[in-house]
Amino acid sequence: MENANAVPRLPRKRRSLAQELVTVLSEQIRDGQLKRGDKLPTESAIMEAHGVSRTVVREAISRLQAAGQVETRHGIGTFVLDTPSPSGFRIDPATVVTLRDVLAILELRISLEVESAGLAALRRSEEQLAAMRAALDALNESAAHAGDAVASDFAFHLEIALSTGNRYFTDIMTHLGTSIIPRTRLNSARLAHDDQQHYMGRLSREHEEIYEAIARQDSDAARAAMRLHLTNSRERLRHAHEEAQAQRG
Repeated sequence: MENANAVPRLPRKRRSLAQELVTVLSEQIRDGQLKRGDKLPTESAIMEAHGVSRTVVREAISRLQAAGQVETRHGIGTFVLDTPSPSGFRIDPATVVTLRDVLAILELRISLEVESAGLAALRRSEEQLAAMRAALDALNESAAHAGDAVASDFAFHLEIALSTGNRYFTDIMTHLGTSIIPRTRLNSARLAHDDQQHYMGRLSREHEEIYEAIARQDSDAARAAMRLHLTNSRERLRHAHEEAQAQRG
């Protein structure tokens, strides 16, 4: 699988070279040219085959990692993990790279999770509420120590979806997963040059308001708290992007 000579060179227009490379490699995985467990060609081989720089190759591989399609084993190489589904609902996390993409995902989340929170408030069991509390405690612990809160953040939102009793909410949330959902928030924090601990503290407070509304089975308050949380995420990102654009002149 190290022979990349048969792969056509990338077109150099419209999208970034990194995204073009992501598309080519994703298609090779989807078409079975690269199968689960296969080792990707070396960085040098990919650079030569596509006429791109090492930086472009590394960025493309990073996006494929975010999409859960490959993993890099240090000192060994990068290996294929997953074959993208050829049909059905799919949002490829590797393609969510621009501000417009991220804002579109947040709009989808608002439409989905606001109603999910309302239904969860009405239908949740005590066991499900306890699972939300456990995820939220883990999130708060990570925020207090400036740790990685990705898993606990997603677990909290997934528990809300599970509590609706509607498997389609859960299916969509599972599909979106950690590869997209936390990234929209963390990118916002980096764009704004925000203090990570302060940023996570604000997110924890917003999550607490959602949890408290669900705990007292107030569906209207749960919807309002979730809408506020996701709208705040969207506006923080938009504002940070505008500031960055202004600084660049």
